Parts: sequence; structure tokens; C-alpha cells
Amino acid sequence: MQDLPSPDSFRGIVHFVTAADSQSFTEAAERLGITKSAIGKSITQLEQRLGTQLFHRTTRKNSLTTEGEAYLASCLTALETLRDAERALHSKAIEPAGTVRIDVPAFFGRSILMPVLLQMAEHHPQLKLTITFNDQIIDPVDAGFDLAIRYGIVKDSTDLVAKRLNHQRLAICAAPEYLEKHGIPEALEALDSHRLIMAWRKGAPLSWLVKDINGRDIRFKPTPFHQISDGDAMVDACVAGAGIIQFPEPLLRPKIDRGQLIKILPELEPAPIELNIIWPRSRYLLPGVRFVIDELFSMAQSNAFD
Repeated sequence: MQDLPSPDSFRGIVHFVTAADSQSFTEAAERLGITKSAIGKSITQLEQRLGTQLFHRTTRKNSLTTEGEAYLASCLTALETLRDAERALHSKAIEPAGTVRIDVPAFFGRSILMPVLLQMAEHHPQLKLTITFNDQIIDPVDAGFDLAIRYGIVKDSTDLVAKRLNHQRLAICAAPEYLEKHGIPEALEALDSHRLIMAWRKGAPLSWLVKDINGRDIRFKPTPFHQISDGDAMVDACVAGAGIIQFPEPLLRPKIDRGQLIKILPELEPAPIELNIIWPRSRYLLPGVRFVIDELFSMAQSNAFD
């Protein structure tokens, strides 16, 4: 069992947050019904435990140090989580409530997931969402998210739970205007002479996953023509005729159906990739987080993301 903070630690956090909000130990003491010296002693003990100074102290007011501002943000997040848990227990967890922090790939998040999440919030007014769009690989534990959606294989770990929502095919596409101007590549080798729009991650382009002549999935690392870090921008550039992309087909299907994009080289299509939902491993998930997870799984089973 993990070591639990002492009662003095919890008390010191409450005193610290109140003093930070008041910018005055005297006002904080009045709000909490204790003496000013008790506030000062409690915060001093907290600073000693943390090994850093949280306040700049003057005779007129107290202001937070840089470390104090960072610690305050963490304390407020933790207190909000505790309030969410209390609200859920008071309401017997009948109604999803509280803030759920979700990180999603840019294009998938905006085009498919956003309408779904907003509909959940519309039906459950106490459910609040913090949504970020990010195509980078992240660790939800370190990044402070409750949930994240990611493409590709993600394995369970001691700190992380990963569950597959579905499999998605990868399609190679280009705009009709591009193909009319540059021609249609007829083999993998022909792509080297075309303008390829590649995803840009951490200072390097991402390779493509394709099927070789022996039917094996391999990594294809062509020379990129354009390198773009945002999924929306990649698709927009492709529709504008700037080059060829490889992307999950469900995300491109509306543009394929409207004739804005054309699938090419179907023989190179690899085995479908996984779409996963991941969250920090915990003994207890807040009801709002559990509700969103369950709803996304239910929608995936009804092929909503295919």
C-alpha cells in the first residue's frame, strides 16, 4: 500500500490554497477561523517538507513564487478531483458529473469525436470536458489527462490501461487535380518521384506502413515533399492538390465520397491499425471518466468510428 500523506499535509495544503487566494495570511486566518500565526506556521512547515519557498512575504501582502504558482495549480486540480468524487458520492453516481480531461488526435478529434463528446455533455449538464488536440505520443499520467485516444498498438503497463476501440484501414489518397497534373503512381517505387505529404513528429517525418510484394507489412520511409505536424492541415493540403497522404480511411471517407480525394495503390494497403483509448491505471475511476469510456466503447461496437 502506498504511503498516505499525513493529516498535517492536507491541512497545510488547505491553508496554502486559502492564503494564495487571499494574498494575505491575516485574511486567510479569518476565513478559516484560526490565528494568523497558525497559518504562517502551517505554510512554513509545508515549505520545509517541499524544500522550496512558496511565498514572497512582505509587510503589505504575500505573493506566490514561481514554484508556488506551479504548486497551486497542482493543488487546485487535486481539490477539484476530490470535489468531483464527493459530488458523485452524494448523487449516488446516478448522473455523470465533474471534469473529464481528454487528449485526442487532431483530425479524428475535430471531425469525429468532438460531436460525440459534446452530445454527451448536452445530455448530462454536470459533465464538463477539457479537450486538447495533439498528434504527439504522450503519457497521460505525466500529461495530466484522464483519457487519451491514440492510433497504433498501445500495451498495458503498471501505470497505464489500454483498450482497443476498433481497427482502421490506412488509405493512400490524392486529389483529382494532383493526379491529373502529376500522374497516378502504379507501384511503391513510383512514390519516390511524387510529392508526399508526411506527418512530422519530434523533428522527423513518420514512415508509412505498407504491404510489400510478398504480402508483408513493412515501414516505408520515402523522402517527404511536405512535412506537417497537424492532421487537419495534412488533409487540407492533400485536398488542395499539394501531394499524396496516407491516413486512416474512416477520416477520409467523406472527402472520398464527395470526390475530393481518390484512393490509389490499394494493393499496398497494410493490415488495419488499432485505435485505442488509454487512461492512467487507478483503483477508482471517477464516474464521469467511467461514463465517457463506456460510451466510447458502446459507440465503437456499433461501428460509429469505422
